Amino acid sequence: MYDPAKVETVSGTVEAVTQVVPMKGMYPAVAVTLKTDKEAISVHLGPEWYISRLDTKIEKGDSIEVKGARTTFLGKPTIIAGEVKKGDTTLVLRDAQGIPAWSGWRR
Repeated sequence: MYDPAKVETVSGTVEAVTQVVPMKGMYPAVAVTLKTDKEAISVHLGPEWYISRLDTKIEKGDSIEVKGARTTFLGKPTIIAGEVKKGDTTLVLRDAQGIPAWSGWRR
């Protein structure tokens, strides 16, 4: 679902942190609702088991910048995050081709 040709950068305030199941059989994932100056959009970060182990926590009220690929999930605009910047910290969740940091293999 991550298309490097559709990567964009958006910034805003986290309105909510939720859990979603991207596809049947996949691990629950962490998503945030990001309120930008143009829209409120769902941003999928990664599997809950991976995101919960990171030192930097993304919480409601945080100001963040997200670099990721825009797609549609369940009929709604969604961004699959590649990088998330919070303050001076950058979480690299996917490489430039969209391969997840939690993936144990490379193409």
